[in-house]
Amino acid sequence: MEEFVYVGKIVNTHGIRGELRLLSDFDKKEKVFVPKMTLYIGRKKEPVIITRYRHHKNFEMICLEGYHDINEVLRLKGLYAYVKKEDLGLKEGELLESDYIGLDAFFSDRCLGKIIDIENRGRGNKIFIIDHNGKRILIPFQNVFIEEISISLGKIKFKDIEGLIS
Repeated sequence: MEEFVYVGKIVNTHGIRGELRLLSDFDKKEKVFVPKMTLYIGRKKEPVIITRYRHHKNFEMICLEGYHDINEVLRLKGLYAYVKKEDLGLKEGELLESDYIGLDAFFSDRCLGKIIDIENRGRGNKIFIIDHNGKRILIPFQNVFIEEISISLGKIKFKDIEGLIS
């Protein structure tokens, strides 16, 4: 079964020539937003091919093959964009942020709970959000705090750093 990965939301059009504004916090943009990459749009995963890309302010600006007019792309506004995970060309062991969601988080051999989200706090600062019986535990999303990751076992172990977890 094909695995689709969410990469952003089409939030608006730009200009009259069919350019789209896409809002994305996807962690591997350099692999997705390139000419000839196939995106899958909306619930039906309609395949479209990127012909041009540029970054502008907080947006990924894309043009799609076969769409040359604002009236043709208006129907895409508000839809979500996906890629096939296999199209990303990930190296062995390379993970996406979405791969961490649902992992059991361990610290000093005790289970803290499950990772429920990764939040971008701006300026490249991201944090793991762990649900611990309804309480949120926040740990910086940085390799220096991670001791071991096992996707097959569904767990991540954080280094025993004093003051990391109070």
